[in-house]
Amino acid sequence: MLSRYLPILEWGRRYDGSTATSDLVAAVIVTIMLIPQSLAYALLAGLPPVVGLYASILPLVAYAIFGTSRTLAVGPVAVISLMTASAAGAVAAQGTTQYLEAAITLAALSGVILAVLGFLRMGFLANLLSHPVISGFITASGILIATSQIKHILGISAGGDNWPDMLGALAGAIGDTNVWTLAIGIPATAFLFWVRKGMKPALIALGLKARAADITSKAGPVIAVALTILAAIVFDLGAKGVNLVGEIPAGLPPFAMPSTDLTLIEQLWVPALLISIIGFVESVSVAQTLAAKRRQRIVPDQELIGLGASNIASAFSGGYPVTGGFARSVVNFDAGAQTPAAGAFTAVGIALASLFLTPLLYSLPIATLAATIIVAVLSLVDLKTPRELWAYSKGDFTAHIATIGITLLAGVEMGVIAGVSVGLLLYLWRASRPHAAIVGRVPETEHFRNVDRHNVFTVPHVLSIRIDESLTYLNARWLEEYVLERVAEKPELRHVILMASAVNEIDASGLESLEAINHRLRDGGIGLHFSEVKGPVMDRLKRIHFLDELNGKVFLSQSRAFAELAKDDGLQSDPPDDFPRGMI
Repeated sequence: MLSRYLPILEWGRRYDGSTATSDLVAAVIVTIMLIPQSLAYALLAGLPPVVGLYASILPLVAYAIFGTSRTLAVGPVAVISLMTASAAGAVAAQGTTQYLEAAITLAALSGVILAVLGFLRMGFLANLLSHPVISGFITASGILIATSQIKHILGISAGGDNWPDMLGALAGAIGDTNVWTLAIGIPATAFLFWVRKGMKPALIALGLKARAADITSKAGPVIAVALTILAAIVFDLGAKGVNLVGEIPAGLPPFAMPSTDLTLIEQLWVPALLISIIGFVESVSVAQTLAAKRRQRIVPDQELIGLGASNIASAFSGGYPVTGGFARSVVNFDAGAQTPAAGAFTAVGIALASLFLTPLLYSLPIATLAATIIVAVLSLVDLKTPRELWAYSKGDFTAHIATIGITLLAGVEMGVIAGVSVGLLLYLWRASRPHAAIVGRVPETEHFRNVDRHNVFTVPHVLSIRIDESLTYLNARWLEEYVLERVAEKPELRHVILMASAVNEIDASGLESLEAINHRLRDGGIGLHFSEVKGPVMDRLKRIHFLDELNGKVFLSQSRAFAELAKDDGLQSDPPDDFPRGMI
């Protein structure tokens, strides 16, 4: 029981020197990557850059204790940073103490929500967000984030809570562009784009081994940071209007207390819930993908607890909401991390950076951090999915596009709410119109297939209908109308067989509709029969009077039902010799 809630007790007892070496190597690589990312994402959240470092220390330790993924790297991520800025900005102005307090409180609320959901074993809530909705939300968020950082590349002041406002503000202020800032921002962005794809092959071509080239390319953002700091010092860019990071307090994270103001909590709990769900879905998706590659498994319910503990740790150490990041987790995986201890070692590395390296970041141009964010988030923008969804499912395409559109026009919170709402509405619409088909026997077999898709044999006085969904209050009335309409089309009909092989449940509304169908058919002199009813469904039907009032039979197989009822008028249940063989 204890190891269930403390996974460290499971992998920790087998921890050895070889595993520790692999984890340390991975931690060094991830630390190098995480330092500029943490600073940049704090900037995106509207917080002092050092807060990003704070959010990258204790949360990693907490996840190492409570998390189940061996390679997930927890910390600030782009989408959650954007949602934090939106939520905290609604209650306080950026740069104020109240704004920081709101961000810390948001982390605490998110942590409590995640932990409670984990103890209640409600990991299934992640299923509320379908892939088209998540993909649309991340794409729109990537566009919003990249657009919000253009002002730092240009060195201008431009705000906006949605895409049209951002574009309008940029257009209005573009005349104030600082040429020196642009001279830093454009090369930094271009260099970081090249680093992602071109640096490793170039280093290999120069004779560097693949492993060393890979590690060096991961340090690309650090190289950009070092070069732009050097440029800022040499050319005195601060005096030329280039915005610099400025003084970053050196030291370990301070002890912080989330607000207990009920008014503030009331304002933040809905955004905290949305942040929790989005963060959990993103984290679990990454963790499951990486675990599958090593034939490992994660426990979603325990992941809720692990992420909850990470966010609570972030709140009490002056950080803001965190979750598992895709890019750094993949780097952690590729670098050879074997256990969550790699995250704890990374925390040590970030702590050392906070103690000794922060004075070196004084002259870091904000444009460099903006370039880091832009390059990272544009990889989230997926332009291929809409085309695939349009070809595969118009309903999912609608949910995807609606999520993108509303997120861009109304902001991230409304985008999530709208995406979930559209997804649920589409699900309810599909569930209310289940698939059903008239089936016939495939010649020389006992298989029954859709008459519209195959050459199958039927007899005029028997109608076989295959039901492909459970019967619930959502679709019960539809089935009743469907069956009666098909019956009305066949005046010679004497028997109706409902093939129930795909029916896993019949609720009270479904039962009521079956009773209505039974009574209507009995009044018309038509027998109602069932075939291939599943055991649990049959057990429930036996508890009540329905089977006693059924004016037909229940058959074990569709083949037996068709054979017996087809012979009712002396007809054969097999097709004549001249019936076309084969399937369409």
